Amino acid sequence: MEVPKSGEILIFFGYGRGMRYLILLALIAVGLVAVADSIVTKPGRPASGAFTMTLHPLVLDSADPARTQVGALHYLGGWEVKGRPKLFGGLSSMLIRPDDRIWALSDGGVMFEIPLKAETGFGYATALKTVKPPKKWMPTPTDSESMVVDPQFQHLWVGYELLQRICRYSTGLEQVGTCKDWPELQKWPEAESLESMTRLPDGRFLLISEGAHTGEGGRDALLFEGDPVAPSTGDPVHLTYMPPTGYNPTDSVWIGDNQLLVLNRRATLYDGFTAIIDLVDVSALKAGVTLRGREIARLAPPLLSDNFEGMAVEQKDGQRILWVVSDDNHLFLQRTLLLKFALPQHF
Repeated sequence: MEVPKSGEILIFFGYGRGMRYLILLALIAVGLVAVADSIVTKPGRPASGAFTMTLHPLVLDSADPARTQVGALHYLGGWEVKGRPKLFGGLSSMLIRPDDRIWALSDGGVMFEIPLKAETGFGYATALKTVKPPKKWMPTPTDSESMVVDPQFQHLWVGYELLQRICRYSTGLEQVGTCKDWPELQKWPEAESLESMTRLPDGRFLLISEGAHTGEGGRDALLFEGDPVAPSTGDPVHLTYMPPTGYNPTDSVWIGDNQLLVLNRRATLYDGFTAIIDLVDVSALKAGVTLRGREIARLAPPLLSDNFEGMAVEQKDGQRILWVVSDDNHLFLQRTLLLKFALPQHF
């Protein structure tokens, strides 16, 4: 995929007064993100249609612009994505379409189609059609945080926080989704629940909660033997995922060979936003299993870092490609970053 090239102005904060400003900005950013995540203030939903967009190329490491390696990942490119109208952003999950376009789902229930072609300056937004939520204060079930698609690209599953609901759509996105509310999901924290959903090749679904603690730092996970929206699917079984200490899982993706990548996020005053990508063996999934990952990459300053929430994997010319996207929370202090990495053939 080719992307447009454009000029880039890099602003570096030095030590002394500049560093104090940076710390102040980090304080404000972390505070605003905490408030946004707790009260879930989302902007209105734009009407479906085309929107203009720009992609600004970025280096991986501001201290070493020639750097291309971070852990086991090889950096192929990164961009700050901007779109008009201003309601673009808040991207929480993503996948690669068969036509080499990206689908990125916002926490406002809007699917943004991002074409990575030099000659194209337009994307397309589609507001997902949803059933009326049972809570009067919610005009729409807008906190869409996770999604997966089947191999035939016929059906799309979306996980909604606040409602603790999973909905299945056709990939045409022209109809209201078929939804189901599971009692197990109702026990997860409303604003820290359905951040991660993976469809395994055999049709099973693995959900990892962001904030449903199980003790000793673990997070509750649910394994469904089939489509979680289908009436024939039985009750899920509970597992535990152990994220890196101090981090919360925000997405997961199947990469083959009985392995998942799990994206874990943290925000602190000292480091700002950082992320750890774990490699997790899922060859023995069953009730009561504890899944432990091995760190393969860490994104922290001076490397590109922000509120990373979504991942997608594709096979391109025999190479496994990992895409990572950040959620800017519609805040001016954050950015929508889209990063592209080559995965090793074997771990």
